[in-house]
Amino acid sequence: MKTRILLLFLFIVTSLGLLSFSIPKKLKKKVDKEIKKTFNVEDFSLSKVIVPKAINNKLKSKISEENLFKITIEDNVLGYVFIDKAPSKTDEFDYLVLLDKQLIVIKTKVLIYREDYGGEIGSKRWLKQFIGKTSKDTLKYEKDIMAISGATISASSMTIAVNTFLQNLEILHKNKVL
Repeated sequence: MKTRILLLFLFIVTSLGLLSFSIPKKLKKKVDKEIKKTFNVEDFSLSKVIVPKAINNKLKSKISEENLFKITIEDNVLGYVFIDKAPSKTDEFDYLVLLDKQLIVIKTKVLIYREDYGGEIGSKRWLKQFIGKTSKDTLKYEKDIMAISGATISASSMTIAVNTFLQNLEILHKNKVL
């Protein structure tokens, strides 16, 4: 009997821990800073966007409630934030994409870059190329998005990641998730 109660208690504690999991603390501060700066707000709320399994199966890459959030003030939608990782030469980097409420990219940012080389993809000048893009755009590295010498893998990876997200946006919008 005691074992059953202990197991039930552990299950409840574990479930609550999984349900409350969100943006890692290390990234949360950076994400909040970018939202405040981009939307020119101090207080806002982030709520997880739940993508039904049937729709997630249609996506080019999976989106979870841990990386796509709606940004609101009271009950007004400001936009959305997508946080993910993309591969670099030997590691991966964390990035975000901020969208306005019409699902137009208003900012991209490399949050954490873990390589010695290729960090140029974090420059505002290079990242500005993604601003204004929508789910109707198809991005090609070295055609639509300029290359960066010394950051070929990371720049290509960021382009592919944003392009995939834009393709997923179309599916999410058509299925009324966003």
